[in-house]
Amino acid sequence: MTEQRRSKNVVWQKNDVSREEREKRRGHRGAVLWFTGLSASGKSTLASRVEKRLFEEGYFAYVLDGDNVRHGLNGDLGFSPDDRVENIRRVGEVAKLFAEAGTVVVTAFISPYREDRDRIREIMTRDGDFVEVFVSCPLEVCEARDPKGLYARARSGEIRDFTGIDAPYETPEAPEIVIETNLYDVEACVDQVMTYLRDHGYVVPADRLRAISG
Repeated sequence: MTEQRRSKNVVWQKNDVSREEREKRRGHRGAVLWFTGLSASGKSTLASRVEKRLFEEGYFAYVLDGDNVRHGLNGDLGFSPDDRVENIRRVGEVAKLFAEAGTVVVTAFISPYREDRDRIREIMTRDGDFVEVFVSCPLEVCEARDPKGLYARARSGEIRDFTGIDAPYETPEAPEIVIETNLYDVEACVDQVMTYLRDHGYVVPADRLRAISG
């Protein structure tokens, strides 16, 4: 899909409150944790648990989930290649706004096309805003889980353009985090994400967070 800007005669309005001021008030950096992987790989479960862990430790975090977004913002989109591209484009722009507001936004989207994920990384305001989290799980394991019955419906031909069956999934080439949900339980996977965030300065120890924001 070629992006065509239809809005004319618009000028960017500069805010009086800077991103740096917002982050200082919150006591931590804003960022986008982009969970990508096959359906039933565990993206939504992990994103929700990471959000809860961050919240419990005093951080501002919010989940943008693929299914939830299609109930509202992207409810007019289907699952054709062009609609998938537009779905991810919109979410990327929303996620960028969250990050600039000093929030750790956690997304859970199949986002099957490498080019689309790379494009989101490119639109971020600064290096490090985008953390790609590849939720790695073999197709046969995802299909065995099939909590929503989607793989069975795709195999029967009821659902078309289903990622992993009759639509492609392009594996990330250099994700910041790789999580193998077929090998580790949920809490161990959440710990892996939190360790990365601490090691790279996205989050700080709880006592330091209180001191900064206090």
